[in-house]
Amino acid sequence: MSKFILLSLVLLYASATIAQNTFKAFIKDSTTHQILKGATAFVKGLKQVNTTDSIGVLMLKNIPNGNQIISIFFVGYEAVAIDLSFPLTDSLQPLIIYLKIAHEELEQVIVLSTRTSRTIATTPTRIETIDLEEIDEKTNMRPANVSMILHESTGIQVQQTSATSGNASVRIQGLDGRYTQLLKDGYANFGNFASGLSILEIPPLDLKQVEIIKGPASTLYGAGAIAGVINFISKLPKEKGDHSFIINQSNIGQTNIGGFASKRNNKIGYTILAIGNIQKAYDVDRDDFSELPKSTDFTIHPKLFFYPNEKTAIIIGNSFTKGDRTGGDIRVIIGNPDANHTYFETNNTIRNTANIEYNVKLKGKNKLVAKTSYSYFSRNIGMPNYSFKGINHNSYTDISCSINPENQTIILGGNLIFDQFTEQQATSIFLRHFTTNTVGAFVQHTWDVSDKLKFETGLRSDLVHYSNQNYKKTELLILPRVSVLYKFNNQWSSRFGGGLGYKTPTIFTEQTETIQYQNVLSLNNVISEKSYGATADLNFKTKFSDDIDLSINQLFFCTKITNATVLQQNLLGNYYFLNTNKPVTSFGLETNAKIIYKDDFKLFIGYTFTHAKADYLSANQFLPLLPKSKLNLAFVYEKEQDFKIGLEAYLTDNQYLTNGNTTPSFWEMGMMAEKTLGKFAIFINAENMTDVRQSRYKTVVNPPRNNPNFDEIWTHTEGRNFNAGLKLKL
Repeated sequence: MSKFILLSLVLLYASATIAQNTFKAFIKDSTTHQILKGATAFVKGLKQVNTTDSIGVLMLKNIPNGNQIISIFFVGYEAVAIDLSFPLTDSLQPLIIYLKIAHEELEQVIVLSTRTSRTIATTPTRIETIDLEEIDEKTNMRPANVSMILHESTGIQVQQTSATSGNASVRIQGLDGRYTQLLKDGYANFGNFASGLSILEIPPLDLKQVEIIKGPASTLYGAGAIAGVINFISKLPKEKGDHSFIINQSNIGQTNIGGFASKRNNKIGYTILAIGNIQKAYDVDRDDFSELPKSTDFTIHPKLFFYPNEKTAIIIGNSFTKGDRTGGDIRVIIGNPDANHTYFETNNTIRNTANIEYNVKLKGKNKLVAKTSYSYFSRNIGMPNYSFKGINHNSYTDISCSINPENQTIILGGNLIFDQFTEQQATSIFLRHFTTNTVGAFVQHTWDVSDKLKFETGLRSDLVHYSNQNYKKTELLILPRVSVLYKFNNQWSSRFGGGLGYKTPTIFTEQTETIQYQNVLSLNNVISEKSYGATADLNFKTKFSDDIDLSINQLFFCTKITNATVLQQNLLGNYYFLNTNKPVTSFGLETNAKIIYKDDFKLFIGYTFTHAKADYLSANQFLPLLPKSKLNLAFVYEKEQDFKIGLEAYLTDNQYLTNGNTTPSFWEMGMMAEKTLGKFAIFINAENMTDVRQSRYKTVVNPPRNNPNFDEIWTHTEGRNFNAGLKLKL
């Protein structure tokens, strides 16, 4: 009996051994026939997953007899599924399997901020893009302005600077907002005084893309780009017309109505944006002071496009925004003041920017671009016993020519910038007129050394002259930069780069905004701030199966600022700026991961660690209002042209206040949903569902009521926000 059992086990093992097969194959590019190292394959229904080795051989073992489906993936290539019957008739000879390059949408994203008009995959400079789909989602949340688009991006912090006006600045990698340069279609019209209320006056409805360069970018765009550049790119007209409208209402008293239209033919095209926003004064904690000011603003932005021939385009546009907001004591706002209720702050702004651009394609791939803009910005602040009014005139002219020899792009250009602030309050003893003139020249060279290695180098020279009634100064700034892209294979790549930057002096900072520029003296004997910095990242992307995509980006950054302008107070209570000889340093990391399942489910994970210090501070040297760690989580399910739902959660770490105290960490959560019904779409949105707000920890408004002072803003003031609306696309 024992012999029979032993014989049965031997036969069973032998049959199982015979039933296990080995599959070998070479995986190659269908065009170049080059081997593809790191291609992934698996047998459907089995857990075994393997990748090609250093010579491009793929091996899968222990495959059962019968019909089996083998799926093969390689990032950037179309997936292949092969149906084979095992055992194979010729198992000794490896198969040769060719993969075709996939024309993925991501690979075709064209970035404009480096002036080369390259795809994002071939640009050595590290650029993050926010695409039209994400912009559309964030427009549902905040149709009035772009603050929500930036607030939820890793490494970017939208910092509210005023409890009464609601103004906010954009901080990149922990540095103050004055070091971030905001552009609209490449035009730099949001600097110095014109940065007031800027992100609150940029509507997202006409945007097709947002491009973000983190780290020193002054070589590209001059002063103000020490921390980075954010470029808002407008939609272009297409032969198929684009007509969209939105109406939105929120529980915090905001109403938004807007529309965008565009179309073109062979010779002419147009785009036009118009949006109006109404905000009722909102007092969530019932302390009789507004968390959101009463406001109305309106933007209209028409553009005309002329195409005299196939090689030439002329663009003429004008953007006009008018805003009025009143914050402070609720009884004053509603027109019912008394002896105990008198405090208010009004902000009235007018912003108008006119521009013209000329593009012509020259011989070969060469191109000439000339553009100019003129911007007018007026802001009037009114408070009890105080008023401030100023006007900013800015003109920006830029001419560049791109030359494209084989595997190279050379850009030569120059620009002229005129920026003048004039204070209009004639009775003030602190008239703070200031004028800056800049003449710049730049050269940029991008070289595709090989398919794997790409260099981008640049050099800018700016001659800057600035002056007021106290002093005048001329500086020559030489600003080099370098960026390198290396592709190890189709899964791994890395970028690193560095450069110098500068920022011309200004009294318009986050700190002076909080005091409405009261008792701030004119600049005197201060010079430009200087910086040098670098970034390096590592990218990985792969397919785990036909259904799962994974991409990870790990970024490291560092910036050092010298000659930082620091706000001081003298014995008379007046504020003034001076240059410190001690640096401001910021370094840290950002981690971003994205997982996509069947193109319908998307999970985003982002983490930011920032260590930023100012050596000139005497006690605690960490920069105030800056969380050392921040975690972003977002999950989206979408059936295209049908239904979309998203869930978001954000963890913000402790922050230091100026007085050295620390704030608590907090979670905030949100959700959104959108249902498309033909040409209509209905959306609902909930922000800050956990109702995080600063007044839950301590009142923001400090007595006396008629002349209050306000705590620094380190989190939401208005609490939870629910909104819903309707979109129409024709």
